[in-house]
Order: sequence, then C-alpha cells, then structure tokens
Amino acid sequence: MSHDVTPSTDSPFRSEPTARDQAPQFVLPLVVRIEKAAPPARTDALETAARAVLVLLSDERSVGDGEWAEVVRDWQDARIRKVVRRARGAEWRRAEALPGITVTGKVAEVRVFPPVPLDGWPKELAKLQVSGTDLDDPEPPAEADASAPVLWLSPDLDMSAGKAMAQAGHGAQLAWWELSAEERAAWRDAGFPLAVRTAPPGRWAELTASGLPLVRDAGFTEIAPGSCTVVADHPALR
Repeated sequence: MSHDVTPSTDSPFRSEPTARDQAPQFVLPLVVRIEKAAPPARTDALETAARAVLVLLSDERSVGDGEWAEVVRDWQDARIRKVVRRARGAEWRRAEALPGITVTGKVAEVRVFPPVPLDGWPKELAKLQVSGTDLDDPEPPAEADASAPVLWLSPDLDMSAGKAMAQAGHGAQLAWWELSAEERAAWRDAGFPLAVRTAPPGRWAELTASGLPLVRDAGFTEIAPGSCTVVADHPALR
C-alpha cells in the first residue's frame, strides 16, 4: 500500500520491502456493528469507517503526550495496517467496553481502537470474525458533493465491505497527512464530512494520475500487491 504523493521511498503503503518492515508491526482495529436483522448499508459503513480513522487520529489521546500517542506513533512508523471485524449483540457490547471510540453514520456504527501489536489483539476482539462483512446498498448512493472530500474507490476491484472499509480508512489517513494544521482543524470542526464512491471507469485513470493521495495496496488480503484502491480527493488538495 503506497501513496504517490510522498517523495520518500520508505512509504507506509509500499508493496516492496522497506525500512518500515524492520519496525515492530501494529494494526488499527475497526469493528463494525452488523446485527442480523438490520445491517447497515455498504456506503454508510465505508464512510463511517473512514471518519472513525480520522476521529482517532485527531483525538487528544492520540497526539502529543496523550495516552494513545506512543502506540499511534509506533503504528505510523511501521506498515499502516487496518483490520475490520464484525460484531453483533453481546460481541458488540464487549467491544464497546474496551478503550476506543464509536463513530455513528446514518445507521452504521464503527468502533475504532488504538493500534495493537500484530499478534497482540485483546481477546474480545481476536474472537471476532473478519469474514461476513458483505454489505449492500439497497439503493444507489446519491451523487457526491464536489465541495466535500470524496474517497474514490477503484472501479476495477471487487472488494468485500470489510476490505473496502479499511481502504477508505487508508485514503482518509493519506488526505489527513497532506493537510495543513488549519485545514485539519477545519475538517475536524465540521465533523469530518466525506463521501465514499466508486469512480466512473473513465474518471479513474484521470484520478490516479492527478497527484492526489493514492493508496496502493500491499496485497496482504484479497487483492494483488500494488493495486491502486483509493484516491483521496480533498478540496484543499486539488
């Protein structure tokens, strides 16, 4: 998973081995609530996951001397991994009892937790399933508001909702890194408005060549290494 706007060859999203692979590896856990009777719409879940990543990055506990700051720094110094798991009923209640932040979309609920070592998940989260996050949009999502950030998904890849949620989170994080402190504050104060949409095929080539933050997947799951998955189209970066 590499992004083209970083001049460094040591990118947290690059599929080739880099110095980041020598650092201790962490993962950002995201848990989406999927109750059998009322699962969220796919786009709602994707947008809520992307916002959850931004909420964690901007939380006072994640910066400076905050209680999560060291582990967030360690995570960002290594590979930027995110794993989405699903929970319902008692599983969701157990997940909610752990330190983290629940972000709510239209209906979707996603809880984001401070990063954990790759092989050191809390048992309440380790038990949760990664598979089974196949969600649908009952009706096509409305056209994205061009004045707000849009995370454009590749039209060429078939990703599960869980995989797409993680990729949308990567895109949001790349946009966040590229913004100035003032631009970050404005986005945060507005409640992190954003849309996640699949790019029209004709537009995708344009977007990937635009210089906007681009996620290339490292290929740990589902798709081939180096696949372009998301372009983060934030108005301040155009």
